[in-house]
Amino acid sequence: MRVAMIGTGYVGLVSGACFADFGHVVTCIDKDPRKISRLLAGEIPIYEPGLDDLVARNVREGRLSFTLEGAQAIKDADAVFIAVGTPTRRGDGHADLSYVYAAAEEIAGLIDGFTVVVTKSTVPVGTGDEVEAIIKRVNPAAQFAVVSNPEFLREGAAIEDFKRPDRVVVGAEDERAQAVMRELYRPLSLNETPIVFTGRRTSELIKYAANAFLAMKITFINEMADLCEKVGADVQQVAKGIGLDKRIGGKFLNAGPGYGGSCFPKDTIALVKTAADYGAPTRLIETTVEVNTARKKAMADKVAAVLGTEDLSGKTVGVLGVTFKPNTDDMRDAPSLDILPALQAKGAKVRAFDPEGRHEAEALLPGVEFVAGPYEAADQADVLLILTEWDQFRAL
Repeated sequence: MRVAMIGTGYVGLVSGACFADFGHVVTCIDKDPRKISRLLAGEIPIYEPGLDDLVARNVREGRLSFTLEGAQAIKDADAVFIAVGTPTRRGDGHADLSYVYAAAEEIAGLIDGFTVVVTKSTVPVGTGDEVEAIIKRVNPAAQFAVVSNPEFLREGAAIEDFKRPDRVVVGAEDERAQAVMRELYRPLSLNETPIVFTGRRTSELIKYAANAFLAMKITFINEMADLCEKVGADVQQVAKGIGLDKRIGGKFLNAGPGYGGSCFPKDTIALVKTAADYGAPTRLIETTVEVNTARKKAMADKVAAVLGTEDLSGKTVGVLGVTFKPNTDDMRDAPSLDILPALQAKGAKVRAFDPEGRHEAEALLPGVEFVAGPYEAADQADVLLILTEWDQFRAL
């Protein structure tokens, strides 16, 4: 099948490369000339294990291409995926859908024959309805169906997650659209992957509900960690003890400095805002957001307490890891962005090492000294923080 992927960010690039590896012909489209020129030169603009080889192989075999001008690819496509950013909108916390709607307008004037328009971006309930309305308004004669197909990719394990997912969720009422989506994901039938067909609004909500639940699980174990410190218990043993209960499960029960990244912070806030708009407040998620924000801010105070002084002038803090999680260079909403400036405000000198995040982090963490290895970060430090659980830190 022929696929046009609008957006070559994390979701678009991984999804496009994996669809190409399934045997489809994929054109990835982006407005950013720098990003496209890098991809055309064989450079991958994000760090994701295995992605460079996957992209290179499918480009070489003629199934994957990149362009700034996507008109022909959209016209020829059986399915056009919208995989653009939906950041938190300044001022009110809602998801910013301007990029999604701009993509819908562009698609409307270009599609030729029956085309499935697939929203891969994480969007609030009802966005698919608006995308459909935009296309109808711009091109009343268009033959199309709008489908919701949320992504569930973990940064650092995205290729495995795409090719061997727990499930694929498709929100589509149109039978022709369902047939196209089945064909796109047909290679997954070898692994007997469940493909869950739902209504479009249900599909949109599944994504937010999944991320909110996982964020809540992380926040729960972080609160248990605080309690363990007070009563003299071991939170890792608590996590193991409850995680062995199959109803709870052991994943996302690692206590730490709070969740970050491109999904959990913005998606929990967007769900809270959507729920409030519909008069169905999500109190658990509201509290999750508040507790996580407070936890990140409290980490600097925890370090000061360990050192026995609020004034950290003359103290050196070594830091291992600044990205929000291992196996990525993503700094979006990383806990380090709250913790390290707070330590600097107390007078501390901060020296950090991250295996992949330095390039992104240096611009976001002014005054932090970045070094080439973990032992350099630890050398002569008064306290050492492990903020990202990179595997290479485990045996130091």
